[in-house]
Amino acid sequence: MTTIRAVPAVTRAVAILRLLGRNRAPMGVKAIAESLGLVPSTALHILRALVVEELVKVDAATKRYSLGGGLLSLARTALQGDDFPTRVQPHLDDLSRRHGVTAIGLELPNLEHMIVVALSRAQAPLRIHVDVGSRFPALISATGRCVAAFSDQPTADIERRFHRLRWHNAPSYETWRREIEAVRRQGFSIDRSNYIAGVTIVSVPVLNARGPLSHALAAVGITDQLERARTVALAHDMQRTAQAVTASLG
Repeated sequence: MTTIRAVPAVTRAVAILRLLGRNRAPMGVKAIAESLGLVPSTALHILRALVVEELVKVDAATKRYSLGGGLLSLARTALQGDDFPTRVQPHLDDLSRRHGVTAIGLELPNLEHMIVVALSRAQAPLRIHVDVGSRFPALISATGRCVAAFSDQPTADIERRFHRLRWHNAPSYETWRREIEAVRRQGFSIDRSNYIAGVTIVSVPVLNARGPLSHALAAVGITDQLERARTVALAHDMQRTAQAVTASLG
């Protein structure tokens, strides 16, 4: 296996971008440095470079920094280079409309995290908020069980990462492994209030013959509105959707 060495300047720049992305309000150099454990002068040098590249912008009056428009161009290019978001979007709209859930298309680049690349929000008074670009731990909740079930990663690596996850009502590792075996047999996963209290998440893998699992679908709804029979019906509908998406991707 090839060992990839971290490049401190790049790692710090990415950390700053993610920090600014998590905070709605612009941040000053001192706050950024303290949040990331950086020397203020180091943070300032990196920020200035990011401003030049238009990935970050600075308010000249307040000296506070926020994400720049250059990121939109990069994101647009990334999405245009991937057929999955375009192909899956009409299917997500259909699932959301018919089942009253927030339907999500996810990219699964590795065991570290999953990324929301497409979504259709439920038209309901109470709904779960998530955005395109949101990142979550790869092994968390219903989608995480799919990742573990259809991943070719070593079991020891998966177990180590499982113990770092944060749940509202965490299953034991033994229970989680049994659930993964069930997911492998039935082809879908249901998380009822384990990850988030009062929230049910259904997930199915988007399987293909070209390599390891790289995408999945998820549906998020309020547990009180998704009784068992309705949830299973949703899961079966999502499986058919995943098959249609796979076929459209060739």
